[in-house]
Amino acid sequence: MIFVSLGTQKFKMNRVINQLDLLYESGYLSGDEVYIQRGHSMKSKYFPSDELIDKSKFDEIIEKSDIVICHGGTSSIITALNNGKKVLSIPRKANLGEHVDDHQHEIVTAFSEAGYIEVLTNINKLEETLNNVLDKEYKRYEQNNRLAKFILDNIIKN
Repeated sequence: MIFVSLGTQKFKMNRVINQLDLLYESGYLSGDEVYIQRGHSMKSKYFPSDELIDKSKFDEIIEKSDIVICHGGTSSIITALNNGKKVLSIPRKANLGEHVDDHQHEIVTAFSEAGYIEVLTNINKLEETLNNVLDKEYKRYEQNNRLAKFILDNIIKN
């Protein structure tokens, strides 16, 4: 199962939903179970979704998933990693009106360079990147209250 979590921000990430729908239409995702927590983004034509979900439903869906596709928020990434999921993160882009700045790009780059997640910046390469995620092994994230140090060492110092 693929769990798509686009967060709770007031900003839309319709490009993700559009690309998922295109992959379904091409036959790529037609046999996969996909669930979308879409935030304020549009509804998918093909996949079940909710704008927002409570923590118990979030935990239930993430438990069943193999891959989590999420925006570049630290909470989404850390939650997926803490549940042992492969993470494909798509950072929000300010120039597309998805956020006020591009801080998510810095966050996902740090996690990717450390070997924890896969990053997608070109939405048109979603199929190729999903195939890479399926075949690739990632470092296991061990939560030990060093997230602040990780961010300081890998994001802010740059």
